[in-house]
Parts: sequence; C-alpha cells; structure tokens
Amino acid sequence: MSEKNRSEVLCEAEELINGDRAKDYGDAYKNHERIAKLWAVILEKDITVKDVILCMVAMKTARLIHSDKFDSWLDICGYGAIGGEFQQRSENKSEVPLFNVTKE
Repeated sequence: MSEKNRSEVLCEAEELINGDRAKDYGDAYKNHERIAKLWAVILEKDITVKDVILCMVAMKTARLIHSDKFDSWLDICGYGAIGGEFQQRSENKSEVPLFNVTKE
C-alpha cells in the first residue's frame, strides 16, 4: 500500500461510508439505531445512537493498541463523520434513549 496523506485517508473513508457500507447496511442512522435497541436489551440499560458510535470508536481504538491496521483508522474516520452528522440532527435537543429499559 502506498503512503496516503490525511486528505486521501478521509476520501477513502468517505467512499466507504457512502459506498459499499451504505449499500450493505442501509441508512447509517437507522442501522446505529437498530444496534442501540439491541444493545439496550442485552445490557439492560438505556443506549443512545451516540453511545453506539462512541463504543465503536473505542473498539477500533482497542484493536489499534494490539495491531496498527490501516482499516481501523479508516473506520474511526468513518464513525467520526457519521457521529458528526448525527450530532447535527439533534443539535437543538438532548439525545434521549430510544426507549427505556426496565428491569423486572
């Protein structure tokens, strides 16, 4: 792989989140909303879309600590971009959990 500057890295991440990944997984917000709903049930606590993005970045960071892979850096760029997009959607309101999880 040839060396890429930051603009090229960001362009490649943009191609991924607006290309193959968008085709494979559909609308990014809806997909992360779906993940939040599933995690909320598994973890028995409220999870927001923002929580999902932050956890995915943390997972990629943990992988990078073990092994410095270009793909993980690309994914972090992609999560940052969609996180920024999602933040703008809720800029004038606090993000609330998708639904409340109550323990029985």
